[in-house]
Amino acid sequence: MFHPGQQLDYFLAVCSFFAMFSRAGCLSRVAWTGCRRMGNFTSSTTGGLSSTACVQYVREVVSQNCVVIFSKTTCPYCKMAKNVFNEIGATYKVVELDEHYDGRRLQEALAQMTGARTVPRVFINGNCIGGGSDTKQLHQQGKLVPLIEQCAPCCAASSSEGSGSGQFESAK
Repeated sequence: MFHPGQQLDYFLAVCSFFAMFSRAGCLSRVAWTGCRRMGNFTSSTTGGLSSTACVQYVREVVSQNCVVIFSKTTCPYCKMAKNVFNEIGATYKVVELDEHYDGRRLQEALAQMTGARTVPRVFINGNCIGGGSDTKQLHQQGKLVPLIEQCAPCCAASSSEGSGSGQFESAK
């Protein structure tokens, strides 16, 4: 069936195939649901919210809050972003993906919407500004506060559930 050299090539190809699915986090689902992978976007068809519902959820949270951080509790870059907003006294909504029932699917939806799967995904006034380093850099350049000032009236009216410390007050 195979020549001796081809057996090794075949074996390596099969190992690479399973390694790819293992890294995608869907090795256990391959045989049952299929694991479709497009770039960094992985989806499956079992339980929870659909990918469309996750995208809708993200859009609703972002539209109802001036500053939203999609985060994970143990991520140092997420902590960096939250610290920046705490430092300037901005109110923000946090969605901790590692504590959310559909956190994995929400992260997939964020990847689809923003082009990046990494956390945090920070939104201001409906626009994704990037991650923790991007947030810190905008603050250091003096560009973060003006972005928040554009939506400060919205922030004052929003609920404080899941928010950072204090209301944002302009330094005028």
